[in-house]
Amino acid sequence: MDIQLNDIALFVEVAKRKNFSHAAEALSIPSATLSKRVTELEHRIGLQLLTRTTRRIDLTEAGALYFERCRHIIEEARVAHEQLQDMAALPRGRLRVSMFPSLAALVLPVVMREFNDQYPDIECEFDVTERQLDPISNPFDLVLRLGPQPDSSLISRQIMLMQHQLYASRAYLERHGQPLTPADLSHHDCLRFPAGDGNASNWMLHSGNRVERVSVFGRLVANNAGMLGRLAARGMGIVPLPVFHAMEKAITNIGLVRVLPDWSLTPLPLFALLPSRTVPAKTRAFLDFIQPRLQDRS
Repeated sequence: MDIQLNDIALFVEVAKRKNFSHAAEALSIPSATLSKRVTELEHRIGLQLLTRTTRRIDLTEAGALYFERCRHIIEEARVAHEQLQDMAALPRGRLRVSMFPSLAALVLPVVMREFNDQYPDIECEFDVTERQLDPISNPFDLVLRLGPQPDSSLISRQIMLMQHQLYASRAYLERHGQPLTPADLSHHDCLRFPAGDGNASNWMLHSGNRVERVSVFGRLVANNAGMLGRLAARGMGIVPLPVFHAMEKAITNIGLVRVLPDWSLTPLPLFALLPSRTVPAKTRAFLDFIQPRLQDRS
């Protein structure tokens, strides 16, 4: 039985008003169209729902039963629709965000108190991980990831480029010396992210129009920038770190200093991955809130 909810809604409106003209006016459709749609509904059901005379419309026994059952369904559908419209317009509801650990650890404690004060109707649930997500079973409203992302059905938006710079502790530099050129890095312990080609990693460094590629080595590898930063603070080597406003303060606080300050690694794009191009108000509010605070360098 191919019955559309819209056709049931049309019947409910006619049954409430017991008048095709008044119902058609309320629905903003021609009276003839409304009459035809209700007649087609009766044919699909196989029962007469209305008795029509030139002066009035009445419900048949089947029509009264159908109206009593269906009017609640239509009302619930209308309320659900209005709630969704409100949700799209007003920042409210549960917001599920997945972000990589270093961003979560450094940014969330700084900004979330203000965000909660500004958006009291949003409940935030954070997943702190760097794993790739299955787009089909992805349960998140927003995913924040660094670097190029694999093709998927998720909508990818670059929200900023993060500077990518080298740091070490003063204790390490006192023991091993300050590198003066990118090539000097090959003689230092470099804390690295996992690479798929053995023990070496290739770092591309930029200074103005100059670009140098250097192979670096080190005994410590981790897939977490926060962990690498803490290892560097203990004098374990030179570390590349993505830098945003909140992280600059954290880097200074743990005692790291710039290495090769005239050089930087290739900036890392920060991507927002979204399940749909239609962005709910709660997700839009979080992105609009956090983006300028990542870029603020005051």
